Amino acid sequence: MPFLVITLNKLIDELQHGEEIVVVDGNSDDGSKDYLLQLYSQGKIHQLISEPDHNQAHAWNKAMLMANGPIIKKIIDDDVYDLSAIRKCHKYMMANSAIDVCVSNHLEGRLTQPGNIGITGRLSEFIRWKNGMEKTFTFSDVSMLLRKSSLSYLGLYDTQFKMMDWEYSLRITYLGAGIAYYTGYNALAVGTPGNVTSTASKQLLMLEERIGKIKYNYSGDGADISLYSHIKIRLGKIRHCLLNPDDPAIRSKVLPAESELKNIYSSYYQKLAEYNDKEGFEFIS
Repeated sequence: MPFLVITLNKLIDELQHGEEIVVVDGNSDDGSKDYLLQLYSQGKIHQLISEPDHNQAHAWNKAMLMANGPIIKKIIDDDVYDLSAIRKCHKYMMANSAIDVCVSNHLEGRLTQPGNIGITGRLSEFIRWKNGMEKTFTFSDVSMLLRKSSLSYLGLYDTQFKMMDWEYSLRITYLGAGIAYYTGYNALAVGTPGNVTSTASKQLLMLEERIGKIKYNYSGDGADISLYSHIKIRLGKIRHCLLNPDDPAIRSKVLPAESELKNIYSSYYQKLAEYNDKEGFEFIS
């Protein structure tokens, strides 16, 4: 609920003419449903559905099919987004009809360590794919914009997958989708205790990885890392846990208090804006 309020307030305050907010709620019982119904009755959100869904992919598929606009941006309530950067990507896609999908770099943070912000992106993988050196590559959909008319070819999220954006990125790159890469930052992905991916069993994730590799001829994100390097990375993580038992990222599985969350998210929005307040960002397609 706190994430939902923070994110929706931000979207509503910065909404521009022609933009639409579509909300899919899984029949929640924590007060979210009543809050959303109030916003809908006030005309602050444009479409709302609250009903049980089978899983996360099912919910997002409903939202994409409900959307009226030509370009869709998925927004999850516990991540942070730069709407000005997203609008640049929207403008680029509207001016280039051959582009099905636009992705970008993004930042990463964890609520258990709110001061530590990292940069991540898949630009080098995109370049290799674009130049025909790889058949597929993976990316997070936290930065992705999608052309709705392209759904008839690219399809919806696969409801069999927990790692739905992982599978989706493999599928659409395997299909040869028209992809543009923005070198700015559309989003800051926030790691929260108990999110969907973290609750998945190791066995399930390994099974999905095997399916992806077979179906899309994917060599794997760590294909260029030797077994020795994998072992060193694993041992390094174990050593860090042993030497840093008081590290909040290790010991804390509880969300910060709601008042603290607001300050953390305010700092995240500010940090994302600072990263985007630079020159030299470009679109590569």
